[in-house]
Amino acid sequence: SMAAAASTTTTTITTVPAYQVAFQNINSCVNGSSIRFHSSRGRRMSSAGQVALMSTTATDTNTNSGTTKMEFQAETKQLLDIVTHSLYTDKEVFLRELVSNASDALEKLRHLRAVSSQQSNVDPDVPMEIRISTDDENNTITITDTGVGLTRKEMMDNLGTIARSGSKNFLKEQELAQEGIGDGLTSIIGKFGVGFYSAFMVGSKVEVRSKSAYEEAEGEKPTPLLWCSEGIGSYEISELSPEVNQVRGASIVIHLKEDMAEYADASRVESILKKYSNFVTFPIFLNGKRVNTMDAVWSIEPNKVTDEMHSEFYKYVANAFDEPLYNLHFRVDAPLEMKALLYVPSFHTEKYGMERMEPGVSLYSRKVLVLSKSTDIVPDWMRFVKGVVDSEDLPLSISREKPQDTALIKKLRGALTRKFISHLTSMVKKSPDQYKNEFFPEFGHFLKEGIAQDYEFQDKLAKLLYFESSKTVAGEMTNLNEYISRCPAEQKDIYYLCSPNRELAMESPYLEAFDKSDREVIFVYSAIDDFVMTNLSKFEGRNLISAEKSNIDLGKDKGGDEEEDNGSGLSRVEAQELCEWLQTTLKDKVAKTRVTTRLSGSPAVITDHESGALRRMMRLVDTKAGPGLSQKLPLQTLEVNPKHPIIVGLNTVKTSQPELAVILADQILDNCFVAAGIMDDSRSMLPRLNDILLCLVNDAKSKASSNTVVEDNDDASKKQDQVEIEK
Repeated sequence: SMAAAASTTTTTITTVPAYQVAFQNINSCVNGSSIRFHSSRGRRMSSAGQVALMSTTATDTNTNSGTTKMEFQAETKQLLDIVTHSLYTDKEVFLRELVSNASDALEKLRHLRAVSSQQSNVDPDVPMEIRISTDDENNTITITDTGVGLTRKEMMDNLGTIARSGSKNFLKEQELAQEGIGDGLTSIIGKFGVGFYSAFMVGSKVEVRSKSAYEEAEGEKPTPLLWCSEGIGSYEISELSPEVNQVRGASIVIHLKEDMAEYADASRVESILKKYSNFVTFPIFLNGKRVNTMDAVWSIEPNKVTDEMHSEFYKYVANAFDEPLYNLHFRVDAPLEMKALLYVPSFHTEKYGMERMEPGVSLYSRKVLVLSKSTDIVPDWMRFVKGVVDSEDLPLSISREKPQDTALIKKLRGALTRKFISHLTSMVKKSPDQYKNEFFPEFGHFLKEGIAQDYEFQDKLAKLLYFESSKTVAGEMTNLNEYISRCPAEQKDIYYLCSPNRELAMESPYLEAFDKSDREVIFVYSAIDDFVMTNLSKFEGRNLISAEKSNIDLGKDKGGDEEEDNGSGLSRVEAQELCEWLQTTLKDKVAKTRVTTRLSGSPAVITDHESGALRRMMRLVDTKAGPGLSQKLPLQTLEVNPKHPIIVGLNTVKTSQPELAVILADQILDNCFVAAGIMDDSRSMLPRLNDILLCLVNDAKSKASSNTVVEDNDDASKKQDQVEIEK
């Protein structure tokens, strides 16, 4: 409405109060919390494209300078305060937002030149670029682009209206004109219309100098304009002074607050540009020096990227000096359009005792950094992977600092994980030696971690694991599929043995039964392997069974009947009596004692015991809980070999020397604990070992004394015989 009053004209630009319609239907993030604005009457407002988002009152003073001054309404002041002080996590992102706006202005000009019949004749020789200058003396920073520029109406519409995106409206206009978006406009970044106001986070005053790229009328050059505001209550639009040289495009001059002087420092600004905007399509100059010299390699067709480009880009994104072992460069269209470039380094740092690595994949949207080292787009076990993921239609929060659609991001993570596992699977087939000798020894631990954590991909990851086995030579690796291919037809399970190293595994009493039955056993050496096998439980329909279990049926071994009938060892009755005696003697440590035929070279074993690795972990937890809280070993199942000389001798000693027999029984059980890897503290055996040694020494001394007496008697007898002969 227009109301004439003397020389002043007041114009109501919009009529809907800002807080009734602010950010309609936009889920935004303020300090990490999702908010949704509703009208004061409790109804949700229509889309942002249907209703303006703020009210202003414009007062035209009709001065000779042509200055138009408009007041923000009270609600809008509060909204502006939210946008400039609470929307963004880091103040440094203001530069990312303004550079993105500058890139959009250049993209618009490039598109209009390509598709519009109206040609831009304004400063045609000015190159399309972004220039940034810092002035530490005056405490200012200026961001200049040579893009499409702004008219007076566009300044009022786009800069005077919070949350009205000029870029978004531009895309809609192109669609309505049926000109199509085209490849160029897929790089348009802006969406929410609040990025410009981030300048007020660091600036006490913001000036926008602009010269439109198009003539106001045929043959009439556009008038350079100045938009100025302190972000607290009003803004002014006036003609730019002729003394200020403004070429086509726009320049944003930020007068920095006193405590924001760091952003007038060139080195600080350069680090921010390299962090967020290093891959913007157009050249960026800082005080005359080109900053973004690195190409966005992920956006190039994979078959056009050379090894040298991969090497240079990997060293940049990973901040590394080595060469990548593998690279994975691909594009997908579902669940959303995405480009990705992932690298596997030649080594990782966790093995050197350094801290846990951060995720190595960063999330970009239209070549602008959204999340550095994102924890959302790849699972934790893939933290050794370095690279970039870029999506042009990724749903972002209004601050563009995090993805917004959690369900879609979960699908994106699943797609990336599947692609990476598929790539490793192909490497196993194409370059098995490199995979087994270089990749798996270095990164196999992470794959095992994935099996224990990522149940969705357990089966696929299990196919990528490699182990030594009882039928491979030292250092030779085999996988589970190869193990199955060597199994006899009657074998339905996969057997594994956890041991610190191959030498101890080969000497383990648990391996004896498998050697007699000619069954292969997989050797696992690291602490995580036990958890992997337990979590995996099955592979290709076969159970994964520990060789330390008691109920393993391997069939009869060759020569078993002959050995049973040859009369060696204890009889059934003697063996049963010995088991009863051991059960009584070791009642505080043993729940059950029985005879076994699985052993040949060892006197006894314990079976069905807890994992040694799990035991050590539990002890660590209990130790942290406090002294004296360490969990005691549960009662064990003891299996004895009735044919072993030690067991046969123990059966005799328990009657002739009962005290010694008790000592021997305790030592036999502790030996079983050591073989199983669950001995809490081997120092507890020292007194008993000393007693056994003392018995051996005393027995040796007794035998030596007896031999001396016999020899003395023989000498005396010989002398007596000699005397008789002489007589």
